[in-house]
Amino acid sequence: MAAPLGNSNAKKENRMWADAIRKAIAQGKPERLRLIAESLLAKAEEGDIQAIKELGDRLDGKAAQTLDVNTDISLLNILHALQGNYATSESAREREECH
Repeated sequence: MAAPLGNSNAKKENRMWADAIRKAIAQGKPERLRLIAESLLAKAEEGDIQAIKELGDRLDGKAAQTLDVNTDISLLNILHALQGNYATSESAREREECH
């Protein structure tokens, strides 16, 4: 889900977490990031589902959001419903004309 219009927190320049990590790496501690990555990989190897998901998201990108479509409604059902309403309204008109 995207951020609402006008939400400046979603802009790349306003991402404080990413900025803090970049600053820590730039201050001469790039091996810390490697250690964190290795720790995440080790947790995934142990079967930690959250670590596995995180690795998948980082490597393949997050999965696209899926929509749950109600398969009970089809074009044919809609057409039948419309025809039923049309037939009902037509028979009502015929009854009115008879009276």
